[in-house]
Amino acid sequence: MGSKRSSQNSVAKDCAARVMETIPLMMRFIRKDMREQNKTFMSVPQFRTLAFVDRHPGASLSDLAEHLGVTRATASTTVERLVQDELVLREENPEERRRVLLTLTKTGKQRLQKTREITRNHIAEFLATLPEEQISQIEAGLSLLKEVFEPTEFTLPPK
Repeated sequence: MGSKRSSQNSVAKDCAARVMETIPLMMRFIRKDMREQNKTFMSVPQFRTLAFVDRHPGASLSDLAEHLGVTRATASTTVERLVQDELVLREENPEERRRVLLTLTKTGKQRLQKTREITRNHIAEFLATLPEEQISQIEAGLSLLKEVFEPTEFTLPPK
């Protein structure tokens, strides 16, 4: 039994190494693609801010800063630009006046959706060069990864 467990750990470590090699490649492609399409109106941190606020409406600046891995001041500067561009609303929390709540505007949601759609289409162009069976294998693998890692996704504290 110990041998089987050791073998499973070895396979898991090999898989983890492959994940760590592959995901950064994909993220670099996605970031580059988004930078290209957003050169004139949105940076990657701004896109990541929109995506985070979309997933977590009512998030605070502290929540955003933690997600982005930046200081609260840096997150505030990023949000300020998005507020000026009418993509994000920043409102005081009625229960805690020092806490700012962030939500996307209708325009912000549209911009985020359009950006994602363009990048999704570029990824699809690459995948379309593969046989359907391989595309299905990729999809199955990604579904498993999502299932494994989704519980680790940042969750907001209860309000």
